[in-house]
Amino acid sequence: MLKIEENPPVLWPQVPSIRDFQGQWWVAHTKSRNEKALAHDLVARNVSYFLPMTLKVSRRSHRTFKSLLPLFAGYLFFCGKESERIELLKTNRVVNLLEVTDQDELIRELVRVEQAIRAGAPLVPHKYIEKGQWCRVIAGPLLGLEGIVVQTRGDTRLVLQIDMLGQAASVEIDIEMIEPVEKSRP
Repeated sequence: MLKIEENPPVLWPQVPSIRDFQGQWWVAHTKSRNEKALAHDLVARNVSYFLPMTLKVSRRSHRTFKSLLPLFAGYLFFCGKESERIELLKTNRVVNLLEVTDQDELIRELVRVEQAIRAGAPLVPHKYIEKGQWCRVIAGPLLGLEGIVVQTRGDTRLVLQIDMLGQAASVEIDIEMIEPVEKSRP
């Protein structure tokens, strides 16, 4: 298990937003538990990527362990040219490459996840939801963030979905900080 400081960055290279990446977006479906190793390989090759991670804290034998885990297990998002796609394949850590047919939609979805991570929101993997109320955060550090609101075990969560993967992540939110809206296309 890697120490927290040994993990690859969530975003490479460090830019204000993933919107600044140049090239075509791809989704790498990695071999089991190879997401962070692939990210390290891409840093060494200077290939742009986004690997959202979440902090997991566990206790064993009276000890506390902290680890960063990929938010979308088995997937890493990368952006680049054909030559960089070839470099990614040379790592031998990828099972399959998913071509992104709607680049703008994927970027919109990833920017929502990126905004939550930058705000320090404790994202956790969440069941993908087909239908639900689309809402916008109207106050606090997640101001403007949009997603689907669900009620679970007495709390309210904002679900951020990546439709292409059929996966999602969620963050706890105060019901007073959201308002229903029509699904937007920023």
